[in-house]
Amino acid sequence: MNTYQPSVLVSDAPSQQRADFIRRTYMHLAGAILAFIGLECLFFNTGLPEAMVGLLVKSQYSWLIVLGAFMLVSWVARGLAEAGVSRELQYVGLGTYVLAESIIFVPLLWFANKTCGPSTIGIAGIITGLLFGGLTFTAFTSGSDFSFMGGILKIGGFVALGVIVASIIFGFNLGVIFSAVMVLFAAGVILYNTGAVLHRYNTDQHVAASLSLFTAVALMFWYVLRILMRLRR
Repeated sequence: MNTYQPSVLVSDAPSQQRADFIRRTYMHLAGAILAFIGLECLFFNTGLPEAMVGLLVKSQYSWLIVLGAFMLVSWVARGLAEAGVSRELQYVGLGTYVLAESIIFVPLLWFANKTCGPSTIGIAGIITGLLFGGLTFTAFTSGSDFSFMGGILKIGGFVALGVIVASIIFGFNLGVIFSAVMVLFAAGVILYNTGAVLHRYNTDQHVAASLSLFTAVALMFWYVLRILMRLRR
């Protein structure tokens, strides 16, 4: 296993090294998104969607178990991706996170396909891509690292998680307004994580940087799709 020393901050690196880091980061992000799509296609050619939906409808606490398992796996995966021990472990972390994200998306995509048709999923993907592109352009052209948003996003994330857990336990519907707020929250996360790509990562951490962007894109896609499902029903 190859080991290496952490390199300099991207913001302190020469322009060519900085450009290489950004290129590698967004290439890995594209690869993660393609892997996510490929895994979903694979899952939908098996009995996994029906099995997961059948399991989740049996008990209101099933989603709590799934959510808890996802958070645990995500924590481990991000720790591996951000570790400076080896490049191999960073890729294991990114791959593990993409796999976990693709599994937790299965029930939502199944319901979207059954109730609204596959075009809704495609439209949600296009909207998410356009929003991500616009936010990325804003972050790159503004020159800000958006670090001031860190505390706000952390508090907002805990509040959102609390509301989601409460909705599962007490059985109330979160509705379109909550989904719209979460899209705004995801937009903030994209700005914050893009600022981190430019200002707070080392030049050898492109795998971790791509994972941070992938988490934000997946979050936005989830709630954009939920909004479209409500509107098209």
